[in-house]
Amino acid sequence: MYQNRRQAGEILATELAARRYENVRLFAVPRGGIIVAAPVAERLGVPLDILVTRKIGHPANPEVAIGAVMADGTAVLDEDIIRAYAAPREYLDRTIAREYAEIKRRLIAYTGSAAPPVVAGHAAIIIDDGIATGYTIRAAIAWLKALAPARIVVAVPVAPPGTVAAIAGDIDEIICPLQPAAFMAVGQHYHEFGQNSDEEIIAVLQAVNKSGKP
Repeated sequence: MYQNRRQAGEILATELAARRYENVRLFAVPRGGIIVAAPVAERLGVPLDILVTRKIGHPANPEVAIGAVMADGTAVLDEDIIRAYAAPREYLDRTIAREYAEIKRRLIAYTGSAAPPVVAGHAAIIIDDGIATGYTIRAAIAWLKALAPARIVVAVPVAPPGTVAAIAGDIDEIICPLQPAAFMAVGQHYHEFGQNSDEEIIAVLQAVNKSGKP
């Protein structure tokens, strides 16, 4: 179990530094992933970018993920679950539009721009504070693949073994130090797992990128 997101990030930083990637672009999934990624950016000496995706919850139970919205407004959907639970198409369209608006809001609030990053030829590393179902990270992977990076690496402190195995087949490498068989939620593997405000996230990004390499 991790004390907090910062401590989890320091462990990931040691793992990633040992691999000596070249031409790195580091992406964090807000909000919690930014706190985890900050010590990684400091250790690798690279700027910290963000990659925003948003979960689509089932209309009857928002905690049940049925897909995720990517940074360009398209969505990754689990059609089997959608059919099984009869999620209305108009609900999906409305939710995708709402979450895309939130993605653009966060990108502009955190970075000043909603333009896609340049990742062609780079080693793109995606960091979050953990993975449960994997929908949001899969959306991030799908979006990054369209931008032609040299390789995609996912680094997270905790995730269930089945999810790690499923994601590993879609990318070049996944790093996940803690893979508990009895997994219910990401937060159960942190002593401190509070929510972070936009203001806190912006302050972290500014501090990391001010001290990082240009």
